Amino acid sequence: MTLSPFDQMKTASNIGGYYAAIKNSPPAMSQYVTVGSNPFTGFFFALEGSSQPLLSHVALAVASKLTSALFNAASGWLGWKSKHEEEPAQKQKPKVEPATPLAVRFGLPDSRRHGERICLSPCNTLAAVTDGFGRVILLDVTRGLAVRMWKGYRDAEVGWIQTVEDLHERETEKMDFSPFGNAQGPSRVAQFLVIYAARRGILEVWSTQQGPRVGAFNVGKCCRLLYPGYKIMGLNNVTSQGWQPQTYQICLVDPVSGSVKTIHVPFHLALSDKKSERAKDMHLVKKLNALLKAKTSDPDLIEAEAKELILDIKYPATKKQALESILTSERVPLSSLTNITQTLMDNLKKQELECVDEGLLQFCANKLKLLHLYELVSKLNSQSIQKDTPPSDNDLAKLLRLEEKDFRRLETLLENYKKENTQSTVQFADEKDDSLSVKMFLEYLEYEKDMINVKNMEDGEYVALGSFFFWKCLCGESSIEEMCRALESAGFSPQILLSLLLNLWLSKEKDILDKPDSVSCLHTMLSLLSKMKVAIDESWDTQSISPWWQQMRTACVQSENNAAALLSAHVGHSITAQIVDSVTEKKFSQIIVGSDTESWEALSLDTEYWKLLLKQLEDCLILQTLLHSKVSRRTKRVSSLQTEPLGRLSVKKLLEAGKGGIADTVAKWVFKQGFSPLVLNLAQHKTNTDRTDESVEMHTPIFFEEPEEDAGLETILELLQLAYQQFPCSLEVDVLHAHCCWEYVVQWNKDPEEACFLIRSIDHLRCIVNAHVQHGIALMMWNTFIVKRLSSATYLMEKVGKAPKDRLCRRDVGMGDTAMTAFLGCCSDLLQTLLEADVSSDEMQAPVLDTEDAWVSVEGPVSIVELALEQKRIHYPLAEHQFVLCTILYAIMRFSLKSVKPLSLFDSKGKNAFFKDLTSIQLLPSGDMDPNVLSLRQHFLVKVVSAVVQALCSSQKAKEVSEEELFPFEKGKNWPTLAVDLAQYLQVSEDVVKRHYVCELYSYGMDHLGEEAYLQVADKEVLASQLLILAGQRLAFALLHVQTKDGTELLARLPPTLCTWLKAMNHRELQNAEVPIAVTAKLISKVMEHLPENHGQYNLALNLTEAVEAISQ
Repeated sequence: MTLSPFDQMKTASNIGGYYAAIKNSPPAMSQYVTVGSNPFTGFFFALEGSSQPLLSHVALAVASKLTSALFNAASGWLGWKSKHEEEPAQKQKPKVEPATPLAVRFGLPDSRRHGERICLSPCNTLAAVTDGFGRVILLDVTRGLAVRMWKGYRDAEVGWIQTVEDLHERETEKMDFSPFGNAQGPSRVAQFLVIYAARRGILEVWSTQQGPRVGAFNVGKCCRLLYPGYKIMGLNNVTSQGWQPQTYQICLVDPVSGSVKTIHVPFHLALSDKKSERAKDMHLVKKLNALLKAKTSDPDLIEAEAKELILDIKYPATKKQALESILTSERVPLSSLTNITQTLMDNLKKQELECVDEGLLQFCANKLKLLHLYELVSKLNSQSIQKDTPPSDNDLAKLLRLEEKDFRRLETLLENYKKENTQSTVQFADEKDDSLSVKMFLEYLEYEKDMINVKNMEDGEYVALGSFFFWKCLCGESSIEEMCRALESAGFSPQILLSLLLNLWLSKEKDILDKPDSVSCLHTMLSLLSKMKVAIDESWDTQSISPWWQQMRTACVQSENNAAALLSAHVGHSITAQIVDSVTEKKFSQIIVGSDTESWEALSLDTEYWKLLLKQLEDCLILQTLLHSKVSRRTKRVSSLQTEPLGRLSVKKLLEAGKGGIADTVAKWVFKQGFSPLVLNLAQHKTNTDRTDESVEMHTPIFFEEPEEDAGLETILELLQLAYQQFPCSLEVDVLHAHCCWEYVVQWNKDPEEACFLIRSIDHLRCIVNAHVQHGIALMMWNTFIVKRLSSATYLMEKVGKAPKDRLCRRDVGMGDTAMTAFLGCCSDLLQTLLEADVSSDEMQAPVLDTEDAWVSVEGPVSIVELALEQKRIHYPLAEHQFVLCTILYAIMRFSLKSVKPLSLFDSKGKNAFFKDLTSIQLLPSGDMDPNVLSLRQHFLVKVVSAVVQALCSSQKAKEVSEEELFPFEKGKNWPTLAVDLAQYLQVSEDVVKRHYVCELYSYGMDHLGEEAYLQVADKEVLASQLLILAGQRLAFALLHVQTKDGTELLARLPPTLCTWLKAMNHRELQNAEVPIAVTAKLISKVMEHLPENHGQYNLALNLTEAVEAISQ
């Protein structure tokens, strides 16, 4: 423990007398306290000479030792050790310091008393000692005095508990300027002595030093109290300053029950004098909480006890805490809550004014008002009134100030919305729309300056409060006038009531649409709220905007329940027009007396804003109805991306989504449904021209791929037409196709395995009519999503020199081999579309992008179409150069070609130009190409043609699986023509490719296709000589390898030259040698037609003709 200078001087005087020398700093020492006999308690002090050595001395000593140790170790490493050092040193016994006798400095001399145990307190200032007389003595360790004694505790066990004050529980007392009077002061510490009297089986807790007993527990006679009543050995008054005391945990072990019990003492139990009242108050609060939680079924008993407890509490803050506990209890009925609050309030009023806490009195008054309001509203909700007859359609139309035609249109829109909006809501059987517990009611509301405010809370809680007030009124089951009067007199502002009413109305859309009479109830309620004081500002005129109506419009704009919002907007518009008319009549009544004013309509800024909002809400409702509609999918596989639900719309969302927001929303819906792009065109076509049902039915199979799933498509077409009519600019067909194209490619980028998304994106791109839009969208797709993956695919195929396997495709390109094949085909189609759009854009003007009048104020991101129109024009030769590479890559993957490196088909200029920005000018190959490269190109094209014919032959053999089912992305792809086009791009003779195609067809025995292709060849003489060899191979197979008697005889009759030539023919080069002889005869006659008589092989052809005729006979 640390000594003060006074303690140091006092100790020095006691030991050394008057002339004792006193050092500047106290010496390091340890204090020991013992108990026993003679003396009963002794105090010993072990001095350690002087204070701790200086740090420099310690560093010097350590350095000398370290140098010595290093020198000894180094000598051993270098072989300098002496013989004596090399011998292992004998183990020496550790040196033990001789004991230092300590003389007792002072003590408590009591010859008859024998001390048994001593237990030190956590803060080292006190100690408890038990003796042989059954006493417990409290010692002041610092002064060496016994300050307190307890009798009658024979064989007792003692321990300590130290409790720190919680600053959050501290409350400022009036006129208390102590440092502990505020929550920012230091925490106070209290110590309690725990005594376990084993013989009596009781555990007691005492407040030290002069405090009372604060707790007693019956615990049994066989327990043990465990507490470490000492400190760590070896610490002195210097070293103990840096040592943090451990958390002392005291516990009671009960061997009978096998339990361990801990002891916790609240800080307030240490407070004395007037502070003991606070302890009593806290005890009463705990007792009250226990009463509220007890399983007592008698509410009168709870009420009586709660009154007694709350009146016994002294401190106002604790009274308030107790009252809050009662008000938040769900087990206390409303009548009891009112009685308890009233009793407390009456008690406060009886007291002297100086003693009454004004805050508590106001709190009670406010809570009492709320309780009376709750009782009144509950009473009004429970009173059933006679319902009026539901208003007719004409009455509703007049109420909303709508023409019959407009009212019918509104009805149709709401019916369509109800039909398509199948969103289900869960409601439990015991939940009622107008039920709200007192606890929740008091939590939601608060009084401030005689006005009721609603606290910040979640939407569901806000709706629950509004439902409690207004739902019965909206259903026509409660008096609207009485409810509004009650709420106004209670202190609600009209703005809060309007907010509660609108939140309820907009959240109960499904119930409202099923109750048409609720519209007239809403009209009545809004009219009454509008007539309240402070609702509509008296200074408001028709040329300014009223904050009251603006609040209502804002709620409608933000709502995602468009049908409810539209109905409330119609009601708001109707009431606004009614008020404006009455104001105008008053103002101009003297001027226009006697004139006919029934057909007049007074204009105001608010009514114009209402009309704008009505148009926006109607548009939003139509769009939401469209988004809810869907076609059932029974067999078609659906991607997980297409099953994610679409978000609900609101006017606010559309206004913040930018100019392309509406088209983007519809595009997302089209993606979820997976419609063909031509569906959009069909709906647009039906919008522009009146077509008969027969023509629509005739076109339907063209536009929908699965006719058996076309149920409900007619409805969707009607909804689409309605959306087109509402949004002639935002849903213009090119704009919609552009957004659909972009949506599909974005979704494909998320999951590249879904190649059908990219294919569908290209389909939408091709449906765009305006070349400027098409060009911009295609270029953006290329730069954003395509070029990087295409580059990876190209270098992978160059590396492996063939069509890569699935594993490599997934590793380098991020998709499987089948998906990569489709991807390369789409790349080729995309570039082809881009090239066509670039040419067509010269012949047409860029479109002018307009916006509907109701949506001119939209803000947000730039639309896709606007970005597309800002794109630069491509450099046509560079795009064409890239297109050639894409087609080559596609052919390699489609036909699984081997030993082909795509980049080897181009020179260095061509390679460097790939994957560059298509709008830039690049150095491209020009002039004559290297013969080696041309040779490789021709070899590649020959391979492609062979693979094409092989695939064609295979598909004809396997008739059950069509080519389109295997490769759905190859619709209308004519590979022979494509190969010829490639030959033109690659500077290879087109006729070579065409001749090879014809030869391959005949080689596979598809002579009927070969005859058609024959007509496309320019140099028919060369082709005829090639086909002559092919005919010879067929004849050689028939005569030499099919062993028949007739064949052998015929061979003997043939000219020797022909026989020798036939034997030289290798029939294994034919892919299909088993061709009927009549077909071969037809082939030879075609050869004869195109071989001139002076040709070297003409005679051979004549001999072949004769031989075939002989075989045919």
